[in-house]
Amino acid sequence: MQLSYTPEQQAFRAEVRAWLEAHVPAHPLEHYDATRAGFEAHRAWEATLKSGDWGMVTWPKEYGGRGLDLIQWLIFEEEYYRAGAPGRVNQNGIFLLGPTLMEFGSDDQKARFLPPMASGEEIWAQAWSEPQAGSDLAGVRATARRDGDEYVLNGHKIWSSRAAFADWAFGLFREPGSERHKGMSLIFFPLDAPGVTRNPIRKINGHVGFAEIFLDDVRVPAFNRLGDEGEGWHICMATAGFERGLMLRSPARYQVAAAALADLWQARKDRADPALEADVVRAFMNAEAYALNIYQTASRLIAGAKIGPEASTNKIFWSEMDIHLNQTALAILGPEAELLPEPGGHDWLDDFIFSLAGPIYAGSNEIQRNIIAERMLGLPR
Repeated sequence: MQLSYTPEQQAFRAEVRAWLEAHVPAHPLEHYDATRAGFEAHRAWEATLKSGDWGMVTWPKEYGGRGLDLIQWLIFEEEYYRAGAPGRVNQNGIFLLGPTLMEFGSDDQKARFLPPMASGEEIWAQAWSEPQAGSDLAGVRATARRDGDEYVLNGHKIWSSRAAFADWAFGLFREPGSERHKGMSLIFFPLDAPGVTRNPIRKINGHVGFAEIFLDDVRVPAFNRLGDEGEGWHICMATAGFERGLMLRSPARYQVAAAALADLWQARKDRADPALEADVVRAFMNAEAYALNIYQTASRLIAGAKIGPEASTNKIFWSEMDIHLNQTALAILGPEAELLPEPGGHDWLDDFIFSLAGPIYAGSNEIQRNIIAERMLGLPR
């Protein structure tokens, strides 16, 4: 992919690259979902990023950022992945809740929650899904009852990302007795508050990537409600747009993986099925196409556009691209794919297993196809 960058953007890229080369840990950190120690090591890395004002470059300086635009964020992400920097343990905060706070939060809420989010002092979990409301977010049953200047929260959340070790969660709650899309509010709650019980859920690789959360008369100040009362559905749809359409999966993630796949093919093509070369080329082209699309989206947002239902097409594309890319790597490796990787090597099997969740999280692809049909194509429900 050949994009034209301004001298200022090129200078910014050089600055990012130099800083990362000086600060990225020499050895990979233990995964943040593996153990509490791994989680805290990643929290410390978030603090290191903040020391260079890299916590979230698009945020205003007073909130821990650099006040840069989305194109510069994409440049930062490209250099971040190129350097092999640690995964962002606070991605639910900085990539999902943070942009939502910028759009719907009060000045006091921004000042309270964004700086510690940027520094890793407070790590956030997403508490939306429930046992009877996974992709059907409008079906949540957890309640928020207003009691003076507080809300009393009750309910059961599940598949809450990062909740095993995180400090805070943002959840969707409904006014008792309200129905479907009405009467819902987005409310923040500390995960160590009285009445909160969290049970870690282990993934297939043994890591505690999720937790279920039980809330029993948990009291939080009304200050913790984002936006107006009953606006929760509208606000959550904005968050979902950031998640599906732009920030959760930056293009650099897949460009680096596609380059690694090309290297794997070059090293093993004499032993692999020649037909797999077409899949390698397709994976590389998909990653580049995705990057171009995100650059276009970023340019539109800079010009004042909003993320709309087209975010669903984006989500389907990156989730299916991820599976195809890793599936191709396993086919090239053959039986050797089941072996543990060399120290510092690419763990294609683990990446493949994780990629299988892509069509489910951030809203299942079946739901995304319904959104495309109804809201983009105008088809009947």
